[in-house]
Amino acid sequence: MKKSGYVNLKYKPKASDLICEFFVQPAAGVSITGAAERIASESSVGTWTEVATAPRYLKKLAARVFAIERKDARGGVCAKVAYPLELFELGNMPCILSSIAGNIFGMRALENLRLEDVHFPLALARSFKGPQFGIVGIRKLLRVANRPLCGTIIKPKLGLKTKQHAAVAYEAWRGGIDIVKDDENLTSQSFNKFYGRVVETLKARDKAEKETGEKKIYMPNVTAETNEMLRRAQAVADSGGEYVMVDILTAGFSSLQTLRDAAQDLKLVLHGHRAMHAALTRNKKHGISMLVLAKICRLIGLDQLHIGTAVGKMEGPAEEILSIEENIEENFLRPKPVGHVLAENWHHVKPVFAVCSGGLHPGLVPALVRLLGKDIIIQAGGGVHGNPLGTRAGATAMRQAIDATLEDKNLWDYAKTHRELLAALKKWGYEHPK
Repeated sequence: MKKSGYVNLKYKPKASDLICEFFVQPAAGVSITGAAERIASESSVGTWTEVATAPRYLKKLAARVFAIERKDARGGVCAKVAYPLELFELGNMPCILSSIAGNIFGMRALENLRLEDVHFPLALARSFKGPQFGIVGIRKLLRVANRPLCGTIIKPKLGLKTKQHAAVAYEAWRGGIDIVKDDENLTSQSFNKFYGRVVETLKARDKAEKETGEKKIYMPNVTAETNEMLRRAQAVADSGGEYVMVDILTAGFSSLQTLRDAAQDLKLVLHGHRAMHAALTRNKKHGISMLVLAKICRLIGLDQLHIGTAVGKMEGPAEEILSIEENIEENFLRPKPVGHVLAENWHHVKPVFAVCSGGLHPGLVPALVRLLGKDIIIQAGGGVHGNPLGTRAGATAMRQAIDATLEDKNLWDYAKTHRELLAALKKWGYEHPK
């Protein structure tokens, strides 16, 4: 044990401790133990030197490295750190992240550092609302009990005028799409103002619902400065909308918490887009894993969250995406011997609906369902609007691919009597986009 007390491999974490798992690669000349000590010190109560202002009780608030395990194939080790609950303000996600994911990433003692996983104790979990609707509430709202939900993103992502946008949404709904969403960078540009777009697109939704007899959903992107974001959410509710979407990272976690509070009053489902996540998650040696971000979003209270596909155009291995889905959809997870290993009990926090999006088309539906199961939302943008027969046919082809998959039928065989699916398969086959 180091004299400082920051490294104590005999320490047994308390039930009230917040626990982090880090990938650690020390800088040249720094020992593994020294690097781990610096992480625990900087992220809790320490600094680079002894200070005369430190009270005696400070040691009780220090984070403790209680495990340094396995050589990692990436050239580092796994270090587990326990943080006393008293270090954090309840219900304040920025406070938590400023500690466990703050200055530590910039320390010279570390060549690389990645926050791989985090376990939230019960007291912290209780201080956040979690999802208002979650999987069960969303399925009840859409009246779809036992199949993946089918969504699309309006394409092109920017450039369509308001009425054009609404017309594309209508065609998608008429073809069988459940959910239509704005793209992540469409907010209120001069050619497609937010408030007008909401009114026009919800009119198209109402028309499609009347004609199809199915529940249809529109997810307008409310991402903006926080006060404007709240005004936009209010306008959606006032116009008869039931969903809003938000870019979780570019908006920021404090804004996300504020929007979650407003959504409760407005009875709006919250859809989270993860734009910018790869700046934090893609480097497997440094940054923050998508698993951590997903857990944070579940705690704050997103109802839906993008997790990747493993079969589409976005980077992300299947094992990682499966782990993310389990962590946002299951109520209790046991520790695992490999990969993300921390146990998690979500207590009152409802499951989040996993959203798969990025380079999807009908030919990839069977592989996606085999990997992730039926509790997913399959969103295809180009895979709907790029169908040679048009948007409506592209939407129909997606539904046909889902039906065929659930009936355990080969897509090409099914396509013999379903021309929309046949057109999609002739164009893309089972191709994985790059």
